[in-house]
Parts: sequence; structure tokens; C-alpha cells
Amino acid sequence: MNSKTKKWLHMIAFILVIIGGVNWGLFGLFTFDFVETVFGSWSPTLAEVIYTLIGIAAVYLAITHVTECRVCAKKQEAAK
Repeated sequence: MNSKTKKWLHMIAFILVIIGGVNWGLFGLFTFDFVETVFGSWSPTLAEVIYTLIGIAAVYLAITHVTECRVCAKKQEAAK
């Protein structure tokens, strides 16, 4: 995968994880499900697809974090 593709994939995953985190925060504080409110009214299946994409994005970021994170990369270089 080239670096431009990796960059876009990382950005999309990051945005999805932020949406998921904000959604959980709103749900925990106010019992308000943002994703369901915005996308569930169009189609419950669409909300489920978005939840699935958020989960996949979180797994992707967890797996690629060490190699993509500038702070972690600096720590790895310092440890060598």
C-alpha cells in the first residue's frame, strides 16, 4: 500500500473513531445516541453499518498505531 493510500485510510479511521468516541460520550452523559439519531432515521441498517465501520476503524488504528504514530516512532528510535 502506498503512503498516500495509508494516509487517507488513517484519516478516515481516525475520523470514524472520533465519531464513535463522541457518540459514546454523549450516550454516557445524556443517553443520547448521535449515530442512531442522525442515521437511524434514514435506515436502521445504515446506523449498523456505521457502527461496524467505527469498530473496524478502531481495530485498524490499534493494529497500526505503533508504526503510524509519530510519538511512538520517536520512542522506538530512542530505544534503539
